[in-house]
Amino acid sequence: MEKLLVVRNDKLGDFVLAWPAFAMLKASMPQTKLIVLVPSYTAELAHHCPYLDGVVVDAGRHASRKAKKQTLEDIKAHHFPAVISFFSTSHNAFLLFRAGIPFRLATATKLIQYLYTHRLRQRRSLSTKPEFVYNLDLARHFLELQNIRIVEPNGPPYWSFPDTKIKAQRGKLVQQFKLDPNKPWIFVHTGTGGSSPNLSKDQWIELILGLLKGLDAQMILSAGPTESQNTKELAQQINHPNIIVYDKNEGMLDFARSLACAQFFISAATGPLHLASALDIPTCAFYPARASAAPLRWQPINTPAKHLAFAPTITDPARDMDMSLLKIPQILEQLLAFIQQWLKG
Repeated sequence: MEKLLVVRNDKLGDFVLAWPAFAMLKASMPQTKLIVLVPSYTAELAHHCPYLDGVVVDAGRHASRKAKKQTLEDIKAHHFPAVISFFSTSHNAFLLFRAGIPFRLATATKLIQYLYTHRLRQRRSLSTKPEFVYNLDLARHFLELQNIRIVEPNGPPYWSFPDTKIKAQRGKLVQQFKLDPNKPWIFVHTGTGGSSPNLSKDQWIELILGLLKGLDAQMILSAGPTESQNTKELAQQINHPNIIVYDKNEGMLDFARSLACAQFFISAATGPLHLASALDIPTCAFYPARASAAPLRWQPINTPAKHLAFAPTITDPARDMDMSLLKIPQILEQLLAFIQQWLKG
């Protein structure tokens, strides 16, 4: 097979959680060009994914008719013999059907599944596996259908930068933010962009103050464009010399290089968590109790021993998305010990 289209055109974290599947496909079909369909938001990252050979940008379902037509023409121009849709929506199903790709595989979901030529019943809604494992299962099924020998991916890490690049990035951050290069750097991403439940502002303040009390570390509060103001206000309330706000970068690749400089990363279950995990940075994340949003479903792709997850224990199912049930004092003792373990390493 000369080329294969793979589709993961949703959010940053979802895209990164498909990298192990991309790694499996590339290892199993080294001569095949893997072309990915992504939104413009993750296109830069896709261009630097080590398993991908090309990018088609999806204008999206809310785009103009002209932009949607351009996406369709861009896909048709490749004459793909096959596609794996790791994100199955009506938009994707109709787009790939109209593109006339002969072999179309997706997870079996709702009536749109019948627009694909091949389907795998996964029942993702039950959330009995991590998202990245569902993606691996779909890639594995494709290889089996194609009678291709399956080569398991070699990771984590699923991404890395040369030491020279990391050294240069550290130097840039030291100069830009007057960071102490001799202290450990702990990135804390307190926003989620609305993509997942989050700790409250008061919970984040209590957590960060507790970390500053227990660690002599540089706390780098990272923020996306829509999160910048809230993060700055949070930093002002904490008012500690070891805190800086990192809310400006030169794009997704530059942000990833900054994450590669971290000794530890903390957030809710959001895109930057999964980006850090692709680099095998030790991580901690906070999740709700609901199965579809819980630690198992959104487990990151770093080494399992490098990830610490917190989710509340509930007795009332109606509170399965209630993050206020997470008690910071109990979390801090375990989290500090976990961080210190990796700082010593």
